[in-house]
Amino acid sequence: MSLLFSKAKETHPLGNGSLTEFHGFLPEPMFLRALCLERKRAERSRKFFVLMLLDQGKPSQNGNGAGVLKKTVSAILSSIRETDIAGWYTGNTALGVIFAELGAADKKSILTALRAKVTTALRSNLRAEEANHLRISFHCFPEDSEEGAAGRSITKLYPDLVQRAETRKVSRAIKRGMDVAGSSVALLILSPILLAIAVAIKLSSPGSILFRQKRVGQFGVRFTFLKFRSMYSVNDSRIHMDYVRRFIAGSVNPGASEANGKGIYKITEDPRLTYIGRFLRKTSLDELPQFLNVLKGEMSLVGPRPPIPYELEVYDIWHRRRVLEVKPGITGLWQVNGRSRLRFDDMVRLDLQYARAWSPWLDIKILLRTPRAVLSGEGAY
Repeated sequence: MSLLFSKAKETHPLGNGSLTEFHGFLPEPMFLRALCLERKRAERSRKFFVLMLLDQGKPSQNGNGAGVLKKTVSAILSSIRETDIAGWYTGNTALGVIFAELGAADKKSILTALRAKVTTALRSNLRAEEANHLRISFHCFPEDSEEGAAGRSITKLYPDLVQRAETRKVSRAIKRGMDVAGSSVALLILSPILLAIAVAIKLSSPGSILFRQKRVGQFGVRFTFLKFRSMYSVNDSRIHMDYVRRFIAGSVNPGASEANGKGIYKITEDPRLTYIGRFLRKTSLDELPQFLNVLKGEMSLVGPRPPIPYELEVYDIWHRRRVLEVKPGITGLWQVNGRSRLRFDDMVRLDLQYARAWSPWLDIKILLRTPRAVLSGEGAY
């Protein structure tokens, strides 16, 4: 700990040991580590916590930046409990506080009380012109679905993942190069097949050739997901919504089988499918337009499957990490390790295992194993 405090003292732009004068105010590496641990604790306990960020902007131009900082930190420390964690969220500008063990009150009333308490403390310590430069925001974990889907709040709660991505720029560049080259070659080689599928869909039933659907990408950013249409244009989406909720909740046993011997991870006799669509689903040919999503940078060749927004709403807290760690992909580790025969929790664990162990070579191995999984048709309906 002393080493981290020493480093913060040396590198902070205000210098002069301003950070170390406040006991319990953590430097950035320690605070981000505490935030990561609190997330893991909340996943187990299912109790939410609040991250408050106070952005002071650029240091004061009149040379009193250190003085304003000291008064700001003093106000924060005077307005929080001893069990709350305060420190630097971003070493140059943003201060953070983690409020945990907040009781049983609803989020809205808790956030209102926290904002009022911190604002009162700041106004009592700072002049009006000094306080006006401060920007305060509150972020709840687990994040609200609307916040997470918009990608605004979600990255604030996962700065460690953002930093990790920044430190792997070379690896990410290699992965992006593989995505662009692989999807371009695939679209070129498969163009006759793509054309034939498009004609078959158009002749088999009325409606568009492509099916467009909003999906959730990395860090909760939504994008338009492309597939060949495999269903009738007019259908009841509640069939799938109900099934997804039961499957994620674990009330569907993928190891069980129906009378026809097929596994029941997916809706095996989905009445919404056209006869061409049933073949496309079985062979995974309906997925081919997603190479366009890869070219646009919304997806990768290899990664977790991007969820539909209503799927994300019924995720357990720890499930959400699968849309944070890496960019979604066309194929992935669970697709080549059982496909639809796995329980949802096991699928998520494989996605997280992939995110931790990712390398270009692992992507290549998964891509090489994908055709065999597709041709076997096992677990695909």
